Amino acid sequence: MIEIEGLVKRFGSHTAVAGLDLRVEPGEIFGFLGPNGAGKTTTVKLITGLLKPTAGRVRVTGFDVAVQTLQAKRAMGLVPDEPFVYPKLTGAEYLRFVGELYGVPLADMRRRIPELLEMFELSSWGGELAESFSHGMRQKLVLAGILLHDPKVLVLDEPMVGLDPKSARLVKDIFLRLAERGTTIFMCTHVLEIAEKLCDRIGIMIEGRMIACGSLEELRAQSRTDGLDLEGVFLSLTGGAEYSTLLRFL
Repeated sequence: MIEIEGLVKRFGSHTAVAGLDLRVEPGEIFGFLGPNGAGKTTTVKLITGLLKPTAGRVRVTGFDVAVQTLQAKRAMGLVPDEPFVYPKLTGAEYLRFVGELYGVPLADMRRRIPELLEMFELSSWGGELAESFSHGMRQKLVLAGILLHDPKVLVLDEPMVGLDPKSARLVKDIFLRLAERGTTIFMCTHVLEIAEKLCDRIGIMIEGRMIACGSLEELRAQSRTDGLDLEGVFLSLTGGAEYSTLLRFL
């Protein structure tokens, strides 16, 4: 699980995250939404230990990320908004490298790496350098890498970017199956349709603050928007409904 208490992150005079409190349970898919600059990616970096908080704490599977960093990171898998793979490693070498970082036994890697390459339709690319991969292929390789060590918590920042429809459907099915097995999934996305279909609960962030959190029905109640889909609720809560008035300039 993920436990966030009084989380604050300041960059000089700018407060990117302002007093965030959140608890995400085992087996829950939590969607984290907000307009550009709302503080979502900063929150992801705080959860995963890439940034240190100004105040507050984050615990992952009971480990304080700032204090017990290695233990917390061993329990996590991160898919960043821009997938990074070492360009001079082949697809199979990259997965072997990730597996060794997480201490995956060699026998398990010999079995799992071919399975994961096949699952993501990368078998024929396993011996090719990652520099020759498209953006979508790199995204799939990163996803394969985080699944290799079977993390208890997945933190995803725009995980569907660059995926073709077939791959996106596969990834969504994988997330649902992992959640059924008890994996906690924290997902940032701008694709509201994905959030509406996949997520058990959704939090909406604006200017560093969580302004609403709950199931779609609970968000409708909080925003007094009965019957609207997630897009309508999101626009109502973030002021996006006013954007339509700008169309008069076209």
